[in-house]
Amino acid sequence: MVVAHQPMKTDLLACLRLIADPTRLRLIALLEKDELSVNEIQEVTHMGQSRISTHLAQLQKVGFVQSRRDGKRVYYGLYKDSQAPDTQVLQLALKAGYALEHFEADNINLGRILDRRQNQAKLFFNQVAGRFDRRYGPGRSWQAFGQMLLRMIPALDIADLGSGEGLLAELLALNAKSVIAVDNSPSMVEYGKRKAQENGMPHLHFRCGNLEDPPLDNASVDVAILSQALHHADDPLRAIVSAYRILRPGGRLLILDLLKHDFSDARALYGDLWLGFDESELVQWLEGAGFESIEIETVAKEEAPPFFQTILAAALRPASA
Repeated sequence: MVVAHQPMKTDLLACLRLIADPTRLRLIALLEKDELSVNEIQEVTHMGQSRISTHLAQLQKVGFVQSRRDGKRVYYGLYKDSQAPDTQVLQLALKAGYALEHFEADNINLGRILDRRQNQAKLFFNQVAGRFDRRYGPGRSWQAFGQMLLRMIPALDIADLGSGEGLLAELLALNAKSVIAVDNSPSMVEYGKRKAQENGMPHLHFRCGNLEDPPLDNASVDVAILSQALHHADDPLRAIVSAYRILRPGGRLLILDLLKHDFSDARALYGDLWLGFDESELVQWLEGAGFESIEIETVAKEEAPPFFQTILAAALRPASA
């Protein structure tokens, strides 16, 4: 059942006072394109849920915003019928919203949200993942699940950029055609080589090099992976451009990294050069490097301070490139 809520009549002065707040202008500009739930707005803006709800309630009270309930979800959108505020006031609010510093990033993130609505498989995966650990089952674990999925990977040439000691590279080498692990630490590379030899993995190769210019030939791999490595790069954009260079046409780049955060101690504790990344920032870098079919999702959220969140970005080098 879909239920729409009607706005209250109000005066022009109240509307003008309302749009003096930058956060409400941001929400008005965001809701122009489509209806969004509070959770979706939170994912786009990274604002707190209570803050979003408070401002939406104020916008709804004066008639800028309407809401409707669809099952368990409540969606908010701009009010566009005869009961809405004066259209000139709304246009003024939109124009001011377009000028905000967050507008471009919000638009990029909104595009991801709307694209995701079209892909129910992702939503289903998130629901399954959320249920996985709710009930104990003997022998059921993410480790075992991951091992099974790894064996389904086609025989590909893979580059693990910023591999560290090579844990991910070792797992991928179980079924890959070849895995080239690149790290800038000679001791890590020597350790990885020794482990690969001890474990009888002739398809796993370690090379010393940096993310910005990995020692691989142009168009030599099918998949390039930056797993929790990009925030250690001096120049993340250059690292992404280099990943494009080493990929074959139609090849895929996968980036696992931290969502932008404010835990500055990470620099001293973990040697991080970057405090994570905004999704919109990654999208701009990937597009600038020439990638297409870009998808970015939050795939993990830590439950203890500092509450790091992990994002997964996937992008393709065009097949005609």
